[in-house]
Amino acid sequence: MSSSIFYNDAAKAIDWLCDAFAFEVRLRVEGEGGVIHHSELVYGEALVMVGQAGRTTPGRETWPQFGSPASVGGINTQCLLVFVDDVDAHCERARAAGAVIVDEPRVHDYGEAYWADRSYGVTDIEGHLWWFTQRLRDPAGS
Repeated sequence: MSSSIFYNDAAKAIDWLCDAFAFEVRLRVEGEGGVIHHSELVYGEALVMVGQAGRTTPGRETWPQFGSPASVGGINTQCLLVFVDDVDAHCERARAAGAVIVDEPRVHDYGEAYWADRSYGVTDIEGHLWWFTQRLRDPAGS
């Protein structure tokens, strides 16, 4: 499964996401003027597609318009969660790149029958909410 997120300046966002969150570009399709038509960023096994907000793809005029939280008063309709190996180091990298940490790294323990994670919440340069988490305990072993 993958998710798609949209930015007013997708090209800038791709560069920032790679710098701040350590994503790597797997695919970047640019059109006229550097507009991002499609991109795929990966982090381990995670995949997120990043696209240009407000762009209507030719031949798909009936599709809804996509927006960035920056263009709709900061409203988020989704947040993304990515598993990392070292959540504290990841948080410091994001902070150094200018990310806004909205929830400092802390343990979320749901009891011995469930999992425990160390996670932090962060918003990116256009206000998308992300969670990065490190699994500490998983009784299911997955």
